[in-house]
Amino acid sequence: MFSSKALFRMALLMVVLYSCGTSQPARRNVLSPGNPATGATQPADNRSGKHPNQTVFKKPEQVTRRQQKEEERQKINTTVERRDEPATDTRDTAAANSAYKSPSYYKYITDSIQRTSAKASYYKSTESLFKQMAVVPNPQNPAVNSQWYTTVNFDARKPNFIILHHTGQTSAEQTLFTFSITRTGVSSHFVVGRDGVVYQMLNEYMRAWHAGKSRWGAITDMNSCSLGIEIDNDGDEPFAEPQVQALIKLLSYLKNKFGIPQANFIGHADIAPGRKDDPCKYFPWKRLAEAGFGYWYDSTNLQQPPADFNALLALRVIGYDVSNQAAAIKSFKLHFVQTDTTPVLSDYDKKILYNVYLNYM
Repeated sequence: MFSSKALFRMALLMVVLYSCGTSQPARRNVLSPGNPATGATQPADNRSGKHPNQTVFKKPEQVTRRQQKEEERQKINTTVERRDEPATDTRDTAAANSAYKSPSYYKYITDSIQRTSAKASYYKSTESLFKQMAVVPNPQNPAVNSQWYTTVNFDARKPNFIILHHTGQTSAEQTLFTFSITRTGVSSHFVVGRDGVVYQMLNEYMRAWHAGKSRWGAITDMNSCSLGIEIDNDGDEPFAEPQVQALIKLLSYLKNKFGIPQANFIGHADIAPGRKDDPCKYFPWKRLAEAGFGYWYDSTNLQQPPADFNALLALRVIGYDVSNQAAAIKSFKLHFVQTDTTPVLSDYDKKILYNVYLNYM
């Protein structure tokens, strides 16, 4: 016979063993559909073919640095479309050892700058601009005293003028270098080489720094409403035929894309009298006008201006800033006379001015 203490201890032991046994789940082979101990099978999930209580192990996903960079790049590509250029051979010793300031020298240096910093800086700046345009207006604006309401009728601002420049440098490669470094503080949307190669350096909707302090009519910030095109020419030579053909093709594309009026193809000297003289006297303005880019006059049938013709008023109507009258006259003659750029209007110059002026009436 057992004593009451022994019975109590046995009962306590049985309770402990029972509770431990029920708290541990039965072990099973995750690779087999049934319990190895009993051979019983559990119903499978009809949709996945897996058993509801089956443990599934997955191979851990390894993410390399290359994959991380690719993911970041794909994320950037959702906002900025990147254009990957063919890689250049940095071991090109012939280019690296080329003559100082030669076109091949500038090409080698510029390609290196583009690859290491310029393109990354470009994408960073454009992404920053996109983010600024996407945010709601500043709620701290003291003039706005209501909640933020949005309009659904809008689009991007587009250029309405094209400003033509000559580079004043020795090669297109030198100009590409100039626009690839920050310390110069100048840029343009396109560069047209002597050989007819056209380089695009900025999206047309972005604001380039090509016009500087300028004015045309009532517009005092030409950078914000224009495209800048730099034409490879040192200012003392005629423009090459392949270059002119490439320029006309580019202007045709831009005119059709943005609906730029014929009158709005002008030169840097036109918008900055006395400060700039580009494009130079060799620039084929007449040929461009015949193609629909800017105005010209019929030299074989010039109309006589009326007796009360006001030359300065005519210059203002065309768009010239006449605050410095001599500079305005020189800029006009650089564009439309070209053989003479003295700051005085002869009778023949007044005839030309009057006939150009008629296009703006």
